[in-house]
Amino acid sequence: MDTLLSVKDTAGQRFKEGYNCAEAILRAFAETYGFSMNEDSYKMVSGFGGGVGHAGCMCGALTAATMVLGLLEGRSDKSQSRNTVYECTGEFHRLFSERFGATCCRILNPHPFETKEHMRNCLKLTGNTAELLNQYIEERKKSNR
Repeated sequence: MDTLLSVKDTAGQRFKEGYNCAEAILRAFAETYGFSMNEDSYKMVSGFGGGVGHAGCMCGALTAATMVLGLLEGRSDKSQSRNTVYECTGEFHRLFSERFGATCCRILNPHPFETKEHMRNCLKLTGNTAELLNQYIEERKKSNR
C-alpha cells in the first residue's frame, strides 16, 4: 500500500465528506495507521477546525498532525521522557511553517470561513498537510533503523 498517496487522498476525502481539517487529518491517519480510536477520541479534535473554533489561530490540520505525532511518539506515564515528542512536534511545526509560510489559519487561508474559496484552500491545505506529515513519519522511521 502506498501510504503517502492513501493518507493524502483519505484526508481530502474526509474533508469533502464534511469533516473539518483537524478531524480529516486525525481520521485519515487513524484509518491508515490503524490507531485505536473511539468516538470520544474523534470528538476531542472537532474544536480545532478554523484555527481553534474559527478564531484563526494555529491551523487545525497542524494541530491534528501534532496529535498524530503524540500518538506515535508521546508518553503514557509521567515518568517517561517528553524529549522525543517535543523534538518531533517542534520539528514538524518548523517544516509546516517552511512549507506553507505560516502556521496561523487566518494567514494560511485569508478567505472568509465557509466560502467556496476558503473551503477549496482548506481542502488543499488538509491534503498537503497529510502528505507532509506522512513523509515526515516515514523519514523518521528510516532514520531510526
